[in-house]
Amino acid sequence: MSAGSATTRARHLEDVAIQVASLAASYVCARSGQATAAGTKSSPTDVVTHTDMECEQLIRSELLARCPGSSIVGEELDDDDGGNNVGWIVDPIDGTVNFLYDLPVVSVSIAATLEGEVVAGAVADIHRNEVFSAARGTGARRMGETIAPTALTDLGGALVATGFAYDARLRATQAQMLIRLLPVCRDIRCMGSAALNLCWVGCGRLDAYFERDLKVYDYAAGALIALEAGARVELPATTHSNLAIAAAVGVFDPLRSVLVSPRD
Repeated sequence: MSAGSATTRARHLEDVAIQVASLAASYVCARSGQATAAGTKSSPTDVVTHTDMECEQLIRSELLARCPGSSIVGEELDDDDGGNNVGWIVDPIDGTVNFLYDLPVVSVSIAATLEGEVVAGAVADIHRNEVFSAARGTGARRMGETIAPTALTDLGGALVATGFAYDARLRATQAQMLIRLLPVCRDIRCMGSAALNLCWVGCGRLDAYFERDLKVYDYAAGALIALEAGARVELPATTHSNLAIAAAVGVFDPLRSVLVSPRD
């Protein structure tokens, strides 16, 4: 495949992701304040709502209507193995606990793959009515307008976001990270949606974000958006202790040096 045709395909998949994420975000938004738990997964606090499952089914139907034969990996339902080289990685509600408590940080995340590589994605913020998107090699956008991270170079001035695992042992390790980081940055936020945190690094609302124990559906779209925007990104497969980091280029190395400790 030529570079031009690859870019054209990626932009098409970005458009599809935007369309479907927007539909799904409207579906979730209409059910805000009405969430009911359907069960739990990895721990008693790792909840899934009825809306999670309904929304994922909606997303799958819409994706397959637009791209028949695609494979789909989602958070809540079994994987679909398609017959072509297009794949989708879906998180129907990123921020389920926020959704359950009717807190306003909730998103829908959809990433597209070609031959297993993430090439496009969209993240819809259900309460701000914003959609972030990107296609490989073309930059990243918020509602179609180009975004970029901050130019900050001083970790002491950095607003850093994070999140916490459901596993108690990992949470204890994460607490040690906070003890090291809090004295040397501007402040820390924990807002409950990995996908939005990554997009907010990409558009400069945050200077950096890190988290352990993320799953691919948590970060696939948001990581591409942050990277294409111009942030520096490392994902769990390539970082110390299953750590994902996204940051403005100027603060990435000092942040990573604080987070990565031989004791962890």
